[in-house]
Amino acid sequence: MAHTHLAELLDLDADVLHEYHDTVLTWVGSLTPARPRVVDLGAGSGTGTLALARQLPDAEIVAVDVDDEMLDHLRGRAHALGVADRVHTVQADLDQSWPPLGPADLIWASASLHHLAEPARALSRAHATLRPGGLFVVTELDSFPRFLPDGAGADLEERCHAVLAELRAEKGLHMTEDWAARLTEAGFTVEAERRFDIALRAPLPAATGRYAQLTLARMRHGLDGRLPAADLAALDTIAAGVASRTDLTVRATRTVWLARRP
Repeated sequence: MAHTHLAELLDLDADVLHEYHDTVLTWVGSLTPARPRVVDLGAGSGTGTLALARQLPDAEIVAVDVDDEMLDHLRGRAHALGVADRVHTVQADLDQSWPPLGPADLIWASASLHHLAEPARALSRAHATLRPGGLFVVTELDSFPRFLPDGAGADLEERCHAVLAELRAEKGLHMTEDWAARLTEAGFTVEAERRFDIALRAPLPAATGRYAQLTLARMRHGLDGRLPAADLAALDTIAAGVASRTDLTVRATRTVWLARRP
């Protein structure tokens, strides 16, 4: 998937799942001190960075990502929202040596840690970056969202998800990591673990159709040779028409851990 479509997909996730995002941000905001220094690890298109900038209007936020195109997209959105003076970007590979990022009062890592080759090392570096008493917020997901109702492609969607789970395991992605244990091993005190089972039904946000279309396209990218040709053809047909469907739902699971540096 092209960078522009990936950035759009990440932005749509924040739009369609806004109630979940708002709940987490309000929760985190209530635990954050005044005038905090915030680091967003694996910031992507900046949905977390910019949401934090809105939630914490006196915060200085450092957005870190390996991808310059994503950071450029983030800077453009920050400027458009009038928060560019409080948002700074740093290009860095979190699996390599980190540039100086701290001291931080809050570190935010949304769906980024599972991509790392050595998450334990990154957690140790995050611990060193936080001030004593600082908060580390880790958000992870189990898979792409599901959209198709029973009898209208849901069985095919489930088969696609099962194959993609196998592919992620083969690539060594840390999708099933015990993050509470990992955080504890890195020296954090885990204060909360909260699972969000998201189930949205009509009326859905206006962007849901496009969100489903881009999600299915991204899923399809990894399925060649892993599913029968008939399944792939059916998925292509569904993806081509999904944006205009009125029977979609949105089902997703996200888990949030709040951990503090003692």
